[in-house]
Amino acid sequence: KILAEAAALKHLARDYMHPEVGVKTTDPTLFGRNYFNRYSAPETEDERAEILAEAAALKKSAVAYMHPEVGVCSEDATLFGRNYFERASAPDVESMEEAEEKAKILAEAAALKHLARDYMHPEV
Repeated sequence: KILAEAAALKHLARDYMHPEVGVKTTDPTLFGRNYFNRYSAPETEDERAEILAEAAALKKSAVAYMHPEVGVCSEDATLFGRNYFERASAPDVESMEEAEEKAKILAEAAALKHLARDYMHPEV
């Protein structure tokens, strides 16, 4: 058993260290053909147009990434509007539940402050 494991490990080490040897197999299921994704399958024009559009978009992204000094050019009118609700300087809008809980917490803090003042200054 130990010798068989050592032989298997030697075989794996040889395969790892010498990838140029290649894989030798005689399993007939490995020689099947795929008629749908083979290289000689007819290519449709829609696929070709889609691939070319993706390549153009990738090229545009690569140019934008490699040349940040070019800047962004846009003429869409909706890009120049202001969002008055989610901007950084907009006041936070609280729900009624949050406002009530905040008031309750502030009242409890004021009561604790009063108790602490009474404890620290009993003469007053």
